[in-house]
Amino acid sequence: MKRGRIFINGAVHQVHADQDGSVVLADGTKLAQDKVQWLPPIEPGTIFALGLNYADHARELAFKAPEQPLVFLKGPNALVGHNAFTPRPASADYMHYECELAVVIGKTAKNVKQEDAYDYIAGYTVANDYAIRDYLENYYRPNLRVKNRDACTPLGPWLVDAADIADPMDLRLSTSVNGKITQQGTTSDMVFSIPWLVEYLSAIMTLSPGDIILTGTPEGLVNVVAGDVIVTEIENVGRLVNTLIDDQDYLNRNI
Repeated sequence: MKRGRIFINGAVHQVHADQDGSVVLADGTKLAQDKVQWLPPIEPGTIFALGLNYADHARELAFKAPEQPLVFLKGPNALVGHNAFTPRPASADYMHYECELAVVIGKTAKNVKQEDAYDYIAGYTVANDYAIRDYLENYYRPNLRVKNRDACTPLGPWLVDAADIADPMDLRLSTSVNGKITQQGTTSDMVFSIPWLVEYLSAIMTLSPGDIILTGTPEGLVNVVAGDVIVTEIENVGRLVNTLIDDQDYLNRNI
């Protein structure tokens, strides 16, 4: 099943996807995807993000693939839903998307072994974890201004049940900018696999339902600017649409 969250008529609703792609409310009401305000498909717990977790992306940035996972944390303010707007700082020269498979934890996990890792996963969704390279001080540990800005990480539209994804380590990823494909890859090229990451992270701290692991992005990054429409898509998981706008337009929308 594909599940999501929307805001409509002054309230948050849990919804699921109909076979035709429309949004179905709990009472059976069906709505078109472009007629609702999308929220991230879950209320997030801790958000873990992986840096350089695809060898081709590491080479793209002139780095070797890491020998240990490069993990940093993100605040929930960074998340925004499908069809939303993300502000692009006027002072930035280079900002890029990152199409990522997001893994959502389904039950409390501590000291989980790789062979049991999938038992602790609720499902998967699509993330677009924007980065602003101008503000980067350390490629290995992105700072607050690079990865924790408001609405800098679109997520959704759907949470797809883990049981509906036969092999999350063999999914195609792609990104298009204004209709032109600019990034393609596959989750099979991750440096550290999903089970490996669940074992690693759960050995350090207890993972809780709603925690999210952003698993990194393949090569194929380009600079994007205000007005660009970016679509990040993962096979069998979903198609996530986001539009960049400048800072002032974003503020005006949220006053």
